[in-house]
Amino acid sequence: MQRRTWLKLGAVSATVLILAGGTVALLQPGLQQGRLSPGAQEVFTSVGRAILDGTLPNEPAERQAALSSLIERVDALVQALPPHAQAELSQLLALLGTNVGRRTLAGLAPDWRSASVVEVQQALQSMRSSRLGLRLQSYQALHEIVGAAYFSGTSTWPALGYPGPLKI
Repeated sequence: MQRRTWLKLGAVSATVLILAGGTVALLQPGLQQGRLSPGAQEVFTSVGRAILDGTLPNEPAERQAALSSLIERVDALVQALPPHAQAELSQLLALLGTNVGRRTLAGLAPDWRSASVVEVQQALQSMRSSRLGLRLQSYQALHEIVGAAYFSGTSTWPALGYPGPLKI
């Protein structure tokens, strides 16, 4: 193929992806009435498992409780965001919740629920080192939200060596 053909194919593909993603985002938003949709909860649970690997409890029941608590705190964090940030996050989560968006934006083939920790870590690393600004910003948003929400819980402070606020 000629260079022009490749460029045209790339432009058409990008346009189709943007239109399809925008349509899906309108039909299945990542946030519903300011709260995480079930699909968004799956994204954050999977991303949380990957980012917090080694920090989460080893016992399966305790691990699940920690992840459930993470989702509750992410939900609270999202509700505190200004409307424009909620709208952007909703679009990101809607895109990541689709097969095309997950594969294109995150580079993750299996769905969020069945992806292993290593697969999600590799996808996040790929986003982190991407030259495409959208992928990098998506990684940064997911990473910052998970970290802030998880370590804001008092039960996680001992892992950081943080004794809590000083009593005055």
